[in-house]
Amino acid sequence: MAYMTGILPIKKYGEHSALNIFDEYSMTDPKGLGEYFGFTEREVREQCERHGMDYGEMERWYDGYLMGGCHIYNPKSVADALMWKSVRSYWTGSETYEALKVYIDLNFDGLREAIVGMLGGMPCRIDPTTFQNDMTTFKTRDDVLTLLIHLGYLAYDKDREETAIPNQEIAQEYLRAMKTGGWDGLTEALNRSEGLLRSTWALDGETVAAGMSAIHSETTSLLKYNNENSLTCTVLMAYYSAKAYYLNPVMELPSGKGYADVVYLPKYGTGRPALVVELKWNKSARGAIAQIKDRQYSSWIQGYTGDILLVGISYDKKTKEHACVIEAWKKERS
Repeated sequence: MAYMTGILPIKKYGEHSALNIFDEYSMTDPKGLGEYFGFTEREVREQCERHGMDYGEMERWYDGYLMGGCHIYNPKSVADALMWKSVRSYWTGSETYEALKVYIDLNFDGLREAIVGMLGGMPCRIDPTTFQNDMTTFKTRDDVLTLLIHLGYLAYDKDREETAIPNQEIAQEYLRAMKTGGWDGLTEALNRSEGLLRSTWALDGETVAAGMSAIHSETTSLLKYNNENSLTCTVLMAYYSAKAYYLNPVMELPSGKGYADVVYLPKYGTGRPALVVELKWNKSARGAIAQIKDRQYSSWIQGYTGDILLVGISYDKKTKEHACVIEAWKKERS
């Protein structure tokens, strides 16, 4: 019997591995050992109480890895935060942003859009089965994303077959890696986010539309802009700062149309309105608002107790202009 540990699963050679007599436990298939990959939620709560640390901050910075139904925390970062009484990024103590930059700069189709979307809180569908379990053999976007899962730069939900950036600590590493290289304009686009969010709360559609156009201009080198997915990425970048006030956006992809509806639900105690965003391609922003009202996007809108803003955003491929209409939702009286 032998027990071996490593970052990656056993190397694949063709359709079969040279060694195939092992039981493997990995970031994409932890089997029954997921709770031992790091600290569990219960363990972190107990240590926060013992050391007088804010559990909510620990959760925001170090949670996000879901294994076998358990929330797993980065053990080194949690231990460092408890030791130094400071919640911040400790990832660079063991890894550097240059290592991440090598992989996210690989120009596979859709890789950049996927990473931008995940920075905005949108999970990415992935097939990890084609990955050859090494750090050099890449044929598809999913191969690169699967490697990032095994390295801890992404989290993987096996049931949904989705990957996502797990927490604030890792998001900062992506942003650091993107400041150099072929990600021109992304930093500028994200810096606009807080202002655009406040303009949205103020119902200032004209300013939001101008901001969307600026982000479009700044990220043309990153996104294949003339498609619907890139319009979604633009919105996620525009509302990047929303993660301080809102839960991860709920994405809805209507069948056969390719347009994405985005719903931002506020975190408890922030006092911010929910945002229902409808995107239109070569159609009017006013039509997007009408569609939200007509369909009501399920009964939760009428039953939601807080304030709601309806945000219609459109992009005209011919004129390359954005338009935005924002309205406060007026509930029907029974």
